[in-house]
Amino acid sequence: MDSMGVVSLLCHILISISITTAQQCGNSGNFTNNSTFAENRNLILSSLASRIVTAKGGFYNNATIGQDPNKVSALAICRGDSTPTNCSVCVNSTSEQLISDCPVQNDAFSWGGGLCMVRYAIRPFFGVLDLEPVDAGYNTADMSWSSGNFYEIWSSLMARVVVKASMGNSSLKYATGQANLTYLGTIYALMQCTPDLSESDCKYCLEQNVNHFENCCQGQQGGYVLRPSCLLRWDMYPFYTPMSDTEAPSPLPPPSQPPTSLLPITGNGGIGLRTTVMIVIASIVAATLVAPLFILYKRRKTKQHFKSEAQLESLQVNFGLIKVATDNFSDNKKLGQGGFGAVYKGTLPDGQEIAVKRLSRNSHQGELEFKNEVMLVAKLQHRNLVRFIGFSMEREERLLIYEYIPNSSLDHFIYDPNKRLLLDWATLYKIIEGVARGLLYLHEDSRLRIIHRDLKPSNILIDAEMNPKISDFGMARLFAVDQTQDNTRRIVGTYGYMAPEYVMRGRLSTKSDVFSFGVLVLEIISGHKNSNNCVGEDLENLLTYAWRNWNEGTASNLIDPALGVDSRSKMLRCIQIGLLCVQEDVANRPRMSSVVVMLRSQIVSIPVPSRPAFYMHTTIEPETSILVQSSINEASISEEYPR
Repeated sequence: MDSMGVVSLLCHILISISITTAQQCGNSGNFTNNSTFAENRNLILSSLASRIVTAKGGFYNNATIGQDPNKVSALAICRGDSTPTNCSVCVNSTSEQLISDCPVQNDAFSWGGGLCMVRYAIRPFFGVLDLEPVDAGYNTADMSWSSGNFYEIWSSLMARVVVKASMGNSSLKYATGQANLTYLGTIYALMQCTPDLSESDCKYCLEQNVNHFENCCQGQQGGYVLRPSCLLRWDMYPFYTPMSDTEAPSPLPPPSQPPTSLLPITGNGGIGLRTTVMIVIASIVAATLVAPLFILYKRRKTKQHFKSEAQLESLQVNFGLIKVATDNFSDNKKLGQGGFGAVYKGTLPDGQEIAVKRLSRNSHQGELEFKNEVMLVAKLQHRNLVRFIGFSMEREERLLIYEYIPNSSLDHFIYDPNKRLLLDWATLYKIIEGVARGLLYLHEDSRLRIIHRDLKPSNILIDAEMNPKISDFGMARLFAVDQTQDNTRRIVGTYGYMAPEYVMRGRLSTKSDVFSFGVLVLEIISGHKNSNNCVGEDLENLLTYAWRNWNEGTASNLIDPALGVDSRSKMLRCIQIGLLCVQEDVANRPRMSSVVVMLRSQIVSIPVPSRPAFYMHTTIEPETSILVQSSINEASISEEYPR
């Protein structure tokens, strides 16, 4: 291809990008022009194009620059069929567009015509699944999805490509596929996730894209769905190219007017050839000039991966700052009091709201939980885990600092007859599924294998969008990656949620958390606590009541009447899953990966549960040979954790 051909090709790419690029400027706050954050943001974005060409396996890179509170995290990724040149041009153009269109926003992202994605934020987001905002579009051509077996073939293709893409590696999570139709031609599909996602999060993100397109755009001949963490595109012509091909990949088609439920893709209209050529030349010159500067910057930059001691140091917050943020830990800032200390609401100078757990000075348990929680939670990032911000130590003071969650904890909703009316079944199901995904991350998808050991409604925080976030890792236990169980004489947790083999024999495994999850599900559906109170007509705990009604074919008796009759089959399915999780035999309890699959799909068969553990009819005396450290009085700690 001659030089004019190359210029024409790049012009075509940039024109397409200008038409279909959707800038998503965040709402997490603004920075000031000429500030340190502004300089860091501009520097890191201007360097992405020059460094991404050398990234391995999929033209993907992420980076951070600066120190808190001016630290900027950034990510660039190109579509899996991109060439180095096309990738660099797209990233450079998209980065410049973000700087122009989001001049003072703390975070923003853009899929540049579906060919590349550039993102930056004031918070770390690597490894975190982000589903919002969502953008979608479709081709103007209509087609009948009901004719022949189109929908079945389309659905099967989508499912295959979802699995294939999610099984990628840490450099590339990308897949394409096609399915032949005897009467219409061929369906082509392409999917991609940011490679920092776990396999399960990537799969979930892509499945949400498929569901979104089905809901918004059935009857359309091709289209796409874009999220910060993943991309879906399909059409009736081969728009992607093999990775070995040097041709430019096809950008997203200009969308028709989307339904009102979608975020429309905005554009700047067409641009002239001369302007486009100037953009291309400027992009190449900028990349050439930035490269030496970036190399110099790279040499001076502190290493990204710190040892645990350095990580702790980076998370340490000045005690005086927290003291001011909480008005010297005044009572009107107190959110609750628990066995290990009090929790206060605070506001940092930049306006960020925080929850501060001030551990009791006289609590030896608090010191152990403090060290454990800092070491563990600092390494965990997931949308269904409460976000750990930092810690502070001064003399005998020990503070744990979390994001502030405005809606308090789940127990305030499901046990309160009035507040429970605020939660419809869709919201409760969203909470159940979110908790399951959070546990799956702890057990299988994080870099560590962690057993929470105290999963219960008061440790499930509910954010402003009613998303659940698992909190309080002070009792968590770290396992080796290949470790399946352990024995301990130090039993911690809350009666009613602890698995029998753990309470009686100190045998701990991921199935201990599965048991707690099962209890949680049954409590959410029924609105009752798992205790020796009268749940039905007889004196029996919740598990006994649920099992008896399941065997008698009256499981619907367990469902809170306030939930109504809609989605009753889904509620019964959740009861069955809950009973599977609380089975007495540990081997019969499912893994959280299986639970997530059963919750996401209504067609996956669920095994018939066996008898649950009934040990809660007995009383565990204090003089038992097992050392029990337990939150016996549930009410006393329901306000303990960060809000």
